[in-house]
Amino acid sequence: MQILLGPAGSPLSSTLEGISELKRLGLQCIEVQFTHGINMSKELAKKIGEEAKRKNITLSIHAPYFINLNSLESEKITASKQRILKSCELGEIMGANYLVFHAGYYSKKTPDETYKIIKEKVLEIQKEINSKKWKIKLAIETTGKTTVFGSLEETIRLVKECKTSICVDFAHIYARQQGRINYSEIFDKLKILNLKDLHIHFSGIKFGKTGELNHEVMGKPDFDELAKEILKRKIDVQIISESPITFEDSLKQKKIFEKLNYKFI
Repeated sequence: MQILLGPAGSPLSSTLEGISELKRLGLQCIEVQFTHGINMSKELAKKIGEEAKRKNITLSIHAPYFINLNSLESEKITASKQRILKSCELGEIMGANYLVFHAGYYSKKTPDETYKIIKEKVLEIQKEINSKKWKIKLAIETTGKTTVFGSLEETIRLVKECKTSICVDFAHIYARQQGRINYSEIFDKLKILNLKDLHIHFSGIKFGKTGELNHEVMGKPDFDELAKEILKRKIDVQIISESPITFEDSLKQKKIFEKLNYKFI
């Protein structure tokens, strides 16, 4: 089994500098953030990919937040698909393994109506990726608010039927379930996907009546129990810290795994 740990984005001035710092700290991956827009040239994407390869750092990407494949406005659906595909194109240049994204909102539709529309759009995107022979995999993320499409069950069903991958955000699941989480139960549900490896987001989280409010430093949910479950099941994982102190919490995660006798290469 292989465990990769790293931050969502770089707290340093650039992704290139962040990659060098990751290597120095003994971390193994980074999720490049396009969350607030795609402002990267193909030339820079190539440089980031080359530097990551030199430093043996695994790359993934988070697509922009403003994606809604179930919008009431067709132009917004088209723009959402374009953002996902543009993110994939840059990710392919970098050599990133996953493109993480939030699929959309219920937009005044029923969960079943929403599911059908989002599934149709994801299949269209996947067809485009396949036609270009890109290796990057779509990783649909579990979401933290009950008003947003993306419960664990919805996401697993979508991933299975669209043959994509998944990003399991444990903080989101914890918030969506009002402070309840059962790691063993979650991994049992994921078995149906037969994934070779798993992309994970983790942080502390503050939540309200409808779920997620904001990410916090590690605390609740409990990371120690997650680490034990991963080691027990011998799963290959890529864990991205989404805490306000991404590097520091990734290093805390590393220490927890080391205390449980996992040896990082």
